[in-house]
Amino acid sequence: MRRKTAKKHIILPDPKFKDIEVTKFVNNLMSDGKKSIAFNIFYDAIDIVSEKTSENGLDVWKKSVENITPAVEVKSRRVGGATFQIPTPVRDSRKRSLAIKWLISYAQKRNEKTMSEKLAGEIVAAFKEEGSAFKKKEDTHRMAEANKAFSHFRF
Repeated sequence: MRRKTAKKHIILPDPKFKDIEVTKFVNNLMSDGKKSIAFNIFYDAIDIVSEKTSENGLDVWKKSVENITPAVEVKSRRVGGATFQIPTPVRDSRKRSLAIKWLISYAQKRNEKTMSEKLAGEIVAAFKEEGSAFKKKEDTHRMAEANKAFSHFRF
């Protein structure tokens, strides 16, 4: 028998933009519990994005996260000794967290000098529908499309 489902934590909005999604992003960006540093990195990145695109940085960030949000993913399932990649739709909460994690991880792999610049570069790339995080979403969708024949194994 399954245990109780975990309670959803109440996340407070960030101090500058009063947005809960920003806090969720910063919580993923944070390392070693240094939240104020993570907020500074995010706010600097948003400033750099608004300079680069001459648009509102927060709107560009929201659009870029939306651009790299996946709709389907593949999950492995063993059927009769063979392992199949089965395309399944992604839950809304998981969609958001996958997009955030991809954006941060591919920003860390970029070649700019500071993390703020790396993050800003990846945000602008995702806004223009290019860059590594957007490519990851495209690859995920392509993989699901290729394995569409096995979707009847979905549970």
